[in-house]
Amino acid sequence: MLNSLLMLLQGSTLGETVRSGQYLYPVLEAIHILGIALLVGPAFTFDLRLLGVGHRVVSAITAARYLLPVSHIGFAIAVTTGIALLSAQATVVAGAGAAPWKFGLLILAGLNIPVFHYGVYRRVDEWTDAAMTPVAARVGAAVSLIAWTGVILAGRLLAYT
Repeated sequence: MLNSLLMLLQGSTLGETVRSGQYLYPVLEAIHILGIALLVGPAFTFDLRLLGVGHRVVSAITAARYLLPVSHIGFAIAVTTGIALLSAQATVVAGAGAAPWKFGLLILAGLNIPVFHYGVYRRVDEWTDAAMTPVAARVGAAVSLIAWTGVILAGRLLAYT
């Protein structure tokens, strides 16, 4: 079934357009990298705040207010361009050795977001200025740091495995 979906994506108008456009693929790659930067830079900064870095400088709420909207924009850009890039050769990418790692870590990172926001972050008012955030917040931050780092590494390895 997964292979059928990949073939459908690859054979779609989007896939055809990305494959046939002379500069479209490299432009999408560049935009994808910028999206990743907008996603991961602020997310890592927020995660580090949750792990205690800068707790005297900025509250968790203030960090979230300024960093997470930028991260959400980066996420939207990365997902949109990622799907477009995948559409060009979905079956080839899925056959790469790093593909299960990238997609598995993407799922983990994606699930971590609502678990954090609908879990420990609902009571952020109680710990926003604390030097030591709750264990659940620190675990969420660690999962985020590890998962997004793994997504980036696996994404780069797609071309080599």
